[in-house]
Amino acid sequence: MRGKAAKQREIQPDQRYQSVTVAKFINNIMLRGQKATARNAVYRAFDQIEADLKKPGLEVFEQALKNVSPLVEVRSKRVGGATYQVPMEVRSDRKLALAMRWLIDAARNAKGPIHMKLASELIAAYKNEGTAIKKRDDVHRMAEANKAFAHYARF
Repeated sequence: MRGKAAKQREIQPDQRYQSVTVAKFINNIMLRGQKATARNAVYRAFDQIEADLKKPGLEVFEQALKNVSPLVEVRSKRVGGATYQVPMEVRSDRKLALAMRWLIDAARNAKGPIHMKLASELIAAYKNEGTAIKKRDDVHRMAEANKAFAHYARF
């Protein structure tokens, strides 16, 4: 590794829930620096979830993130002249980043206003259904298929 590792910036918690996780989610949804628009979309999605499920939006959001987070993923490892897909455990910060990315991508690919799409995707993930859960299952299936190369993970 060259040089020094970049320092992690401290993210301020969001206004409504005082949660750093929600603040990160808002930052990931934000496009072209429009943070207020992203914040409104997330809060409206949480309000929609509360109206639909009669449960706190933050609780549903955290459970959905937990459900979508992958346990293992495959990483390319070059050994000799061959490249192998080696299954490896996912670090906790990467789990969160992947879960958020998959939820947001699934919501953006659906039709309708963003807060409605986000709410429906979070509810689906909360119930262990939906596009983001399918993505996690695909990653797990890929890791399972390449289990034979797990011994290369030690290098």
